[in-house]
Amino acid sequence: MRSSIVSGLLFHAGKAIGLAASSACVLALTFNLPAVADEETVPWTHAIAMHGTPALGPDEPFPYANPEAPKGGTITLGVQGTFDSLNSFIVQGGWTSARGMREREFGNNVLESLMVRSYAEPFSLYGLLAQRVRMPDSREWIEFELNPDARFSDGTPVTVDDVIFSLDVIRDKGRPPFRNWYAAITDKQVTAPNRLKLVFENGDNRELPLLIALAPIYSKASTDAENFDKSSLNPPVGTGPYTFKTIEPGRLVVYEKNPDYWAKDLPVKAGFDNFDEIRVEYFRDETTLQESFKKGLVQALQFRDPARWATGLDFPAVKNGDVLKRAIPLGIPAAMQGIAFNTRRDQFSDPAVRKALRMLFDFEWVNRNLYYGLYTRTAGYWDNSELSSIGRPASDREKELLAPYPDAVDPEVMDGTWRPAEADGSGRDRKVLRAALEAFGKAGYKLKDGKLVHAESGKQLSFEILAKNEDEEKLALAYIRTLELLGVEASVRSVDPTQFEDRRTKRDFDMVFNTWTSSLSPGAEQYGRWSSKAAETEGSFNFVGAHEPAIDAMIDEIVGARSRDDFVSAVRAFDRVLISGAYAVPLYHVADDWVAHWKQVVPPQNESLYGHEYDTWWSATAQ
Repeated sequence: MRSSIVSGLLFHAGKAIGLAASSACVLALTFNLPAVADEETVPWTHAIAMHGTPALGPDEPFPYANPEAPKGGTITLGVQGTFDSLNSFIVQGGWTSARGMREREFGNNVLESLMVRSYAEPFSLYGLLAQRVRMPDSREWIEFELNPDARFSDGTPVTVDDVIFSLDVIRDKGRPPFRNWYAAITDKQVTAPNRLKLVFENGDNRELPLLIALAPIYSKASTDAENFDKSSLNPPVGTGPYTFKTIEPGRLVVYEKNPDYWAKDLPVKAGFDNFDEIRVEYFRDETTLQESFKKGLVQALQFRDPARWATGLDFPAVKNGDVLKRAIPLGIPAAMQGIAFNTRRDQFSDPAVRKALRMLFDFEWVNRNLYYGLYTRTAGYWDNSELSSIGRPASDREKELLAPYPDAVDPEVMDGTWRPAEADGSGRDRKVLRAALEAFGKAGYKLKDGKLVHAESGKQLSFEILAKNEDEEKLALAYIRTLELLGVEASVRSVDPTQFEDRRTKRDFDMVFNTWTSSLSPGAEQYGRWSSKAAETEGSFNFVGAHEPAIDAMIDEIVGARSRDDFVSAVRAFDRVLISGAYAVPLYHVADDWVAHWKQVVPPQNESLYGHEYDTWWSATAQ
């Protein structure tokens, strides 16, 4: 802040003694600051994009919402699990916070940000709390101009002080990766009563300005800053279209429409927030949730299990048309579902062991016998997109990026020929078993009296798989049956969702089911998932404990990419490093988003690249 104050004093002093404007620029440059004239050439705009330009003009609504959607009515949604917090941005309780406060699927119902993301584009943001934004090509700073109409739900205006407070409190008391992003702001300059300029050390992380634009904005006057990092069920005061009506810990949250919602007429909100009331009910297990849906107690439900999708929708309401099934084609990379290794454990510290264990998942048997053949085997972290390395030899640019790390990528991954082991579906394919045993041998293991033991220690390879529901337990048992054929001692432990998240957060597991969601614009969030720094950081998403210089370097390349071509090359190189590190047993994916709903609620004709968005649905009885 000091440098900007000094610059301002010099400029006004220059005017006082009659210096020309050009002299003021020289003085600014003397202090290593951008010339005022240069800053003034950066235009204000309604939207920004990670790469390229935003697709929509300032008055265009998002294409996956229906601006003519009627308003009114209620929707009841169901979630398997529980909640004990209303703050997802902290370590304590952040993993078990209530759904629907701020998220893509259930909507930004309570907390909003300076800009809002369009899920019809890879990564474009449009003005919300900020009516205008500007950012230089170097991305060393970003400046926001607040919408003068922006209001919190208590009627107070959103101010620059509220924005600064929100960034600071999460920086100081939030969980990674949010606190890391906001800590990268080196200066906050109030350039006008409704304008805030945020300065970064440099523009190396080109995604950072966009991540800052998506920060949740809290009311400074109504937020307990001192206890922000403590799990709490005190409702936050936000700017969103809904407020809390009912909070029953672990069981129910009801959001009610704010009739004075400040942004209801903005183009970016056209066709959104259509229900008067949103009910989110919690269920301890998936079976109870499914039964509640069948009874109409839950009106819309996403299906992730092919068995339930294939056989669980044969009740009378489906047959007579009261319940409808929708398979929405996804326009994003397939999520990477896998059974993750905790590489902090001694038995998983050797990548060779992990690669051998990766071979023993018999996808063909599992898909045919458990999932009605509806799944496709997952290989990498960005399958079904141009970002995937699968089936593609490394480009010259990728080889250049990976050259300093010659051992980080396996040759078959580099040349694009690697695929997960393909068994014959018998559950005991001798060809795969022999290949896996040979791989174990290279890692120092051998079969002795029917047990796979380490040649030096004589200790049997053993571990536990942590599961949170009956579907994961069923899958783990199928995997264990194959492991036992080679003398690996494995077991499964099922715990409730709260225990599951607690143990996963504390790294108290050997193997655990995990899903790495994918997008068309991966960026700085990968630090929290995979970086060496995050490996030992409490509350990070680096569950596996990856600690690899090549990973850190590839993430740097992703966030610093200035062109789409460089970005794609960096993501593919990153994909190769992750695959070669064998951090998980890859499972499967589907190309569609499976959703069923009762006729009382109506989805729009068009959906986003990410599938269903409940905040664009409406009630069939609304006028």
